[in-house]
Amino acid sequence: MYIGVIGSGQCDNKTAKIAYEIGRNIAKKGGILICGGLGGVMEAACKGAKDARGLSVGILPSKTRKHANPFIDIAIPTGMSEARNALVVRASDAVIAVGEEFGTLSEIGLALKMNKPVVGIGTWELSKEGKPIESIILVKGPFEAVEEVFRLVR
Repeated sequence: MYIGVIGSGQCDNKTAKIAYEIGRNIAKKGGILICGGLGGVMEAACKGAKDARGLSVGILPSKTRKHANPFIDIAIPTGMSEARNALVVRASDAVIAVGEEFGTLSEIGLALKMNKPVVGIGTWELSKEGKPIESIILVKGPFEAVEEVFRLVR
């Protein structure tokens, strides 16, 4: 399974630990981690995957591979800036959203539009006409996030 991990290019230590555990658990379950390939949540998740001997793919916003974080196994430069978010989501069977940045929100919206499952930790909650909608499955921890996303894709 190809699991997207989406989140900010900068994050605090608590968020990085969550992302690390998500990446590690994806790899332990035999999944391939897909992300935007930069720092923050993406780098922490890739480090977790690497430490568990997993594979990570970074779909980069730049035209070169040199901006990829050091834990990316396969770096794909796009030269598409934030538009590469659509490629991250399209390449994923499901996504795990970590945090509440606007780039993360755009990827959540794309995933929902593409009918991809979205599991979130400390991320956006959505509403329509002032009424909450349950499009994002909110969980409390990284292990639960990975278990849920694998369950949804199977």
